[in-house]
Amino acid sequence: MREFGYRRAHDVAGALALLDADPEARYLAGGTNLVDLMRTGVERPARLVDVRELPLDRVEATADGGLRIGATVTNSDLAAHPEIRRRYPALSQAVLAGASGQLRNMATVGGNLLQRTRCAYFGDVTKPCNKRDPGSGCPAVAGEHRNHAILGASDHCVAVHPSDMGVALLALDAVVSYRTADGPGELPLAEFYLPVGDTPHRETALPPGALITGVTLPPIPAAAGSRYRKVRERASYAFAIGSVAAALDVRDGVVHEARLAFGAVASRPWRARAAERVLTGAPADAETFAAAAAAELAAARPLAHNGYKVTLMSNLTVAVLTELAQEAIR
Repeated sequence: MREFGYRRAHDVAGALALLDADPEARYLAGGTNLVDLMRTGVERPARLVDVRELPLDRVEATADGGLRIGATVTNSDLAAHPEIRRRYPALSQAVLAGASGQLRNMATVGGNLLQRTRCAYFGDVTKPCNKRDPGSGCPAVAGEHRNHAILGASDHCVAVHPSDMGVALLALDAVVSYRTADGPGELPLAEFYLPVGDTPHRETALPPGALITGVTLPPIPAAAGSRYRKVRERASYAFAIGSVAAALDVRDGVVHEARLAFGAVASRPWRARAAERVLTGAPADAETFAAAAAAELAAARPLAHNGYKVTLMSNLTVAVLTELAQEAIR
């Protein structure tokens, strides 16, 4: 591990100033991803700016009836918060589906959004990887890619984003707040992650030096019945091979509103817009749900060994939507 400096920030302005003074510095919150990457040599910051004690650790109501989640709220506190569980249950379920209890106690909301792929080639500095070393190639395309992307990938990178929380936040139209030396800014989560294209090393639309300060959830009545379902290779402490976050507003047997996002199928959490268009105004039945999944997955471009994800995501989507529709009838 490279030798590095350490400074603790006590306010947002101080954190920004410390990072601005050293372009090779990185923000540190829970460290559950960054420290691992430092150990393997993927990340080599000259200095860590500790933001864990910044006053960004609360979940608060917004004036329009939504919720604002501070960037240093831990994953454990987020999942257990009574208003999150009552009004946005898919978010609580997604957080609880990730990592272990010990890691959730350390990991933060801001850090979760910025975690990097778990692709084995990315994590091995002896291998080429366009995300880690632009222009070096993507060996996963012809190599080990069973758990890699089927949507939105390119010849330059087929890795998937590992966040569970991000999938639920995307379905719930979350907005990310940040601060730079020039002042505050916002990015809808739908615009937060960049398409992979030919620049997979550019992962988010955050300006250089930006510090995430929070995430805002709008008031969404349908979210109270939302759900997150994750498929993984073992029962716990494993990243998804496919996941779905969904919310349905069903009235008189017809879908009035649909929100749907997929995880572990692309370089970023994937909003299933084509599926939502099929669902809206259609009967809330298995035939509609299957058609919606097919519409979204028509764009899938699986590799030699991950085509199973198309069937998996279709079946998972139908199962989750069916459960939500049945609950709406009760």
